Amino acid sequence: MRKIWIVALLLIGFTACSPSEEELMKAGIEKMDSQEWEGAISLFDRVLDQNPSQGQALNAKGVALFQLEKYKEAIPVFSQGIEADSASYKPWFNRGNAHFELGNYKEAISDYNMANRLDPAQTDIYYNRGVALLSNESYEDAILDFDMALQSNPNQALVHFNKGKAQMGNNDPVGALESLTNAVNLDPKNGAAYYLLGVTRLSALNQKNEGCADLKMALSLGYQEAETWINDFCD
Repeated sequence: MRKIWIVALLLIGFTACSPSEEELMKAGIEKMDSQEWEGAISLFDRVLDQNPSQGQALNAKGVALFQLEKYKEAIPVFSQGIEADSASYKPWFNRGNAHFELGNYKEAISDYNMANRLDPAQTDIYYNRGVALLSNESYEDAILDFDMALQSNPNQALVHFNKGKAQMGNNDPVGALESLTNAVNLDPKNGAAYYLLGVTRLSALNQKNEGCADLKMALSLGYQEAETWINDFCD
């Protein structure tokens, strides 16, 4: 659940002349709002024809490419956006997201680090970087980032879930149990969280009855991986 940011724009009215940068940007953002990604890219390209260093258009074009799952194409566009406005955290953050989708976790973490330096108040950076750190098996650092994300809003089921996964990787089953319990309390339909709860209870805490109940709940929610554990360890 990684977030993509585009800039807020000051919009002005249309004139009778050729469309200005502002007018083309407005039209492009409207295309983005209606998820017409190709049309948005075409409009942002027209902005860039007028002003190749227009950082807002570069970032927005990169976002549209990202939404089309054209991650490799998005990365150089975000890089151009960074060159145009290196003080903005958004193209760094968005390039990190594109790297993450390609499995380039170290590059993603590096970009998230820069985005965090530029604007440490943006809590979405902590969550996205935490997921990248988790994917990179840097469990302790991931837990720190998830804790930062939870400071701003403790009622984020997905953050608790991923924190629990990091705690499992960090050999902390008691902490994982707490985090995963928080996750299912906030999102009772998270079959994966019930599955990990069951696995943790059975494999690390010797809580057979509770673990089997969690696994059966996971299976009832469509998480098929739970079936093997139920067959092997539950009556």
